[in-house]
Amino acid sequence: MFSVAYLLGSIPSGVWIGKKMYGKDIREFGSGNSGTTNTFRILGFKAGVMVLLADVLKGTLAASLPYFLNSDLNPMIVGLGAIVGHTFPIFAQFKGGKAVATSAGVLLAYNPPFFIFCVVLFLVILYFSRMVSFSSILGLFIILPSSLVTNDVVLTTIAGILAVFIIYRHKDNIKRIRLGTESKVPFGYGYKKTKKES
Repeated sequence: MFSVAYLLGSIPSGVWIGKKMYGKDIREFGSGNSGTTNTFRILGFKAGVMVLLADVLKGTLAASLPYFLNSDLNPMIVGLGAIVGHTFPIFAQFKGGKAVATSAGVLLAYNPPFFIFCVVLFLVILYFSRMVSFSSILGLFIILPSSLVTNDVVLTTIAGILAVFIIYRHKDNIKRIRLGTESKVPFGYGYKKTKKES
């Protein structure tokens, strides 16, 4: 089951949509990442939304496998397979995204109310900061202690693991945030770079 989840997560939504619909490999532009944020930045709003939905869906389907198969396996644990697949996709030379959207999809399948809380929190931080990376990082710092309210040891444990992993994947973003060169979102459409990223 974990293998199936990994294969689902390995579907490189940003790479395939970029190549098939726009003739671009987004890994060759912007941050070089194949995830949702770089898709918005390079290919625009429509492509970004498609990749966002696809990446969330990967996580949701993977975490739902225990429900579909009447298994006693914890959906969060199975969902980790999709997160690993998204980050290190076998279908894209193991160069994937940062797993924020796919992790959200796993949470959607496992605990919808907490998923809604996390999305609202992310959007509020994004509104004030206009930085997706900063919103993801700060959101994780708030989400981790907030998960204790659920009294779900598995959820809190995996949230802790993902927080460390996702923040590490954002190490380059953290450097740009400190330098004041991180890309910001002009609400309305797409992304606007404050300085060309390396």
